[in-house]
Parts: sequence; structure tokens; C-alpha cells
Amino acid sequence: MPQRSWSKKDERKYEHIKQGQRRQGKSADRSEEIAARTVNKDRAQEGRTKQASRSSTRDTSSSRRGGRRSGTSRPKGRTKEQLYNEAKRMGIEGRSKMTKGQLQRAVAGKKGGRRS
Repeated sequence: MPQRSWSKKDERKYEHIKQGQRRQGKSADRSEEIAARTVNKDRAQEGRTKQASRSSTRDTSSSRRGGRRSGTSRPKGRTKEQLYNEAKRMGIEGRSKMTKGQLQRAVAGKKGGRRS
């Protein structure tokens, strides 16, 4: 689903990512979604969009993140900033002094408490 405002390079990147996702066994719809989100995030980081979410502009670029995270055994979950924002929405106190691990446990604990 390339957009009109996408460059030829964006369209090639979209097709390349979509084909790669299909090879990994993702459905056609999911492959298209991942490819479009990736291209749109790159466009936002380059300042080529009218609006951009804070996570799109401040997070690691998708091309760098994929290379850094692949082939490692470390946890690949949300960033500390993402966990902090979720803790803020949940009203978790003391979040500014928490480490990433503490934020993960606090958010998971709060989510578990909601289900009861």
C-alpha cells in the first residue's frame, strides 16, 4: 500500500521488507503492515511527514535496531522510555527512580492486578 508521497526508494524498501516478512512466514496483511510502518517511521525520522509520534522520532531507526538486536540473547522488549510512559499512564508511583527492570516488574504487576 505505498502512499503517493513516498519516493521510489520508499516504495522499493516497502516491497523488500514485505517480501522478507512473507519469507519469514507472516501473512500478507501482516507483512504489508510491518513494511508500511517501517517506511513511515523512517520518513518521520527524516522529517518528511507532516506529523510524527514521539516514539517514531526519538527511537532507534528501524534499520539500525534490526541489525543491533538480531543474533543476541538479551531481552528485546520495550525501551525504558516506553515502559516509563506506560507506568505513568497506569499511575505507578516512584517510576522516575526505577530501573528498566523495576519498571518492567511494576507494569507487569499492575497489569496482573487489573485482571482479578
